[in-house]
Amino acid sequence: MLLFALGFLLAILQPCTGQFPRVCANVQSLLSKECCPPWDGDGSPCGELSGRGSCQNILLSQAPLGPQFPFSGVDDREDWPSVFYNRTCRCEGNFMGFRCGECKFGFSGLNCTERQLKTRRNIFQLTVSEKNKFLAYLNLAKNIPSQDYVIATGTYAQMNNGSNPMFRDISVYDLFVWMHYYASRDTLLGGSSVWRDIDFAHEAPGFLPWHRVFLLMWERQIQRITGDENFTIPYWDWRDAEDCEVCNDEYMGGRHPTNPNLLSPASIFYSWQVICTRSEEYNSQQALCSARSEGPIRRNPGNNDKSRTPRLPSSADVEFCLSLTQYESGPMDKMANYSFRNTLEGFADPQTAISNPAQSGLHNALHIYMNGSMSQVQGSANDPIFLLHHAFVDSIFERWLRRHRPMLEVYPAANAPIGHNRENYMVPFIPLYRNGEFFKSSRELGYDYEYLQEPALQSFQDFLTPYLQQARQIWAWLVGAAVFGGIVTAVLTGLIRACQKKKGGTSSEIQPLLTESEDYNNITYQSNF
Repeated sequence: MLLFALGFLLAILQPCTGQFPRVCANVQSLLSKECCPPWDGDGSPCGELSGRGSCQNILLSQAPLGPQFPFSGVDDREDWPSVFYNRTCRCEGNFMGFRCGECKFGFSGLNCTERQLKTRRNIFQLTVSEKNKFLAYLNLAKNIPSQDYVIATGTYAQMNNGSNPMFRDISVYDLFVWMHYYASRDTLLGGSSVWRDIDFAHEAPGFLPWHRVFLLMWERQIQRITGDENFTIPYWDWRDAEDCEVCNDEYMGGRHPTNPNLLSPASIFYSWQVICTRSEEYNSQQALCSARSEGPIRRNPGNNDKSRTPRLPSSADVEFCLSLTQYESGPMDKMANYSFRNTLEGFADPQTAISNPAQSGLHNALHIYMNGSMSQVQGSANDPIFLLHHAFVDSIFERWLRRHRPMLEVYPAANAPIGHNRENYMVPFIPLYRNGEFFKSSRELGYDYEYLQEPALQSFQDFLTPYLQQARQIWAWLVGAAVFGGIVTAVLTGLIRACQKKKGGTSSEIQPLLTESEDYNNITYQSNF
């Protein structure tokens, strides 16, 4: 009870990172298309008086998109977030947030100058106290309303282009469930028509960066509503697992004794209600999910379609996936071959890397195996196992980044499916994040994984690596400069020797610059540089 009361108080006092800022969910902000609220520290928009940021026009990527979405101007998520806002806070330095009131991931302190590195741990390595605290935090987030964010219950057109705002409150946990739904929902085309081949968080290059941001934001919210700044999301290492090891009442909930599709009454998750699971109903009504309760969490692990997902992923599957050198390839969607992203996401065979959407490997295999709320894309985040699962998927992404050390240019700049180009803003996050900003080591974002931590020597190598990569990019120029310098030096040396031969002998002008009688100790070797 004390933890719950403390968390409730902190939730009231602390901001929350998520979707539509409450202060911008009004007629004035929507009609002006501006979301630049004042920072509480100085009362100026975006904390401009304190040098935190300023209100700026949003710079949208003009890079061409892939052919998967043949429409324009029919979906609020196109060129996110320009349908709702075209001016937002652009933060300076290490500041972040929709009002520049927070620190970027990996920084802390009053002026966001202190680097921090936190460690995500295996859930089975937590002490009983740590594990129980994690479960309590989850339950707290499910029951605490988000103070700074609301969700949209209608499209911009249904809001009469902003003159009739349609938003509602939501809990901290369900806010993230709704965001996952909103990013992956179908496009409503009017009447009874929808377009299904669209997803701003899956089936394309942004899959891994998008979920990385999702977890970082969720992690920060738990830190805030509990006051536990050291909290990190645990992961479930499911490699070679024979069954769902976390599916018991000690962890994420066991089976119901009489209904195998439901959770055990002894689990704290038994009373949880899911949202955003009825996509066909929303499509038929041409409506958005309004986050109303839609029943309990459903889960029946292992009783899935074995022809599609015969087993949980193996260590060999993961190692083969990590050996792939291309992050993305071909059409850059679920039909991509030899793509690390597509293989890890699970649309390509984890033994050949050839696309096979009829099968589900790696990431997808876990979702299908759970055989319930986790198995439907739009509502999968309702099951808290989602967090443990995606934390481990992110760790595999991190292993690939450390093994192959790709430059940012490896992430596609153009021709990816809508919303997935490098400079596209991720839907539906406000503050704004670009896909390419999270195509880098987790250490730069302030976190690491316990099983990936390396000795100090490797850290030194990591420090040198970026400089070596830059040198490799300009090696041709360096070699050319060295050759040219050698030629110039040879020519000058030849001229000097020729002059010396002409003069002959040893004149008084050709003497050492310093003699023993001069004050040698007063000479210094400081350069102006």
